[in-house]
Amino acid sequence: MLVEQLYADNPLRNFHYLIACPESREALVIDPLDVDRCLHAAEKQDWKITQILNTHEHWDHIGGNEEMIEKTGAKVLAHKGAADKIKHLDRGLSAGDIVEVGSSVNLKVLDTPGHTMSHVCLLSNSDNPGLFCGDTMFNAGAGNCKNGGHPEELYDTFSRQLASLPEATRIYPGHDYFVNNLQFTLDREPGNETAKQYLAKLEGQDPHAAYISSLAEEKLFNTFFRLDNPEVVRRLREKFPDLSDRPTEKEVFIALRELRNSW
Repeated sequence: MLVEQLYADNPLRNFHYLIACPESREALVIDPLDVDRCLHAAEKQDWKITQILNTHEHWDHIGGNEEMIEKTGAKVLAHKGAADKIKHLDRGLSAGDIVEVGSSVNLKVLDTPGHTMSHVCLLSNSDNPGLFCGDTMFNAGAGNCKNGGHPEELYDTFSRQLASLPEATRIYPGHDYFVNNLQFTLDREPGNETAKQYLAKLEGQDPHAAYISSLAEEKLFNTFFRLDNPEVVRRLREKFPDLSDRPTEKEVFIALRELRNSW
């Protein structure tokens, strides 16, 4: 599997992805808002874009679909529940479906509600797995739930699906929010030395050559995987004094998500 991460140079800091088969040179493009950037990258690599994967229905993830279809004839894939929100949907996806790219690339569909209720992630079935996670999970963070989602569903996605993936899984999110999210981690957990080290390393990084984290790394500095950390819970109670003495991980997650909205 060949992967190219493309930074869109826009205010929302979008990432697009090209996933290509090294044998057939066919490629799938994920959330191609900046169509020209995606087409130029594919042409440079001699890849032919044949499929578009929308992780979810928000405009900054589907806004390039029509132009991409017009220029490549690519088929559109997205969550089956988004059929009334995403035009020209050719294939509605469900949990466990396999997306094939060319003759050698297989990607497993994960149904990952929370940011929206019609969100999918793709997991590469390979020795070096990668998770293309849209706005469900970010480097050191989690997606918001303000535009059609729900924090309880997002917690379930994190706890029942993402947390159990192989530790070596590489994380490919839909936006570059790494530095800001690490700052949030340190606001919640000032004693997190790993977060301090990564923040010092990544401040000022070129998003066109962004650092790719692993799930094992995320569990060291992503607050939304650190729900039983005493410092996180103690400082959270300062903001939410009604939080129970021994809150569940779900209660901590929901409180963190609410706090992150206004941080």
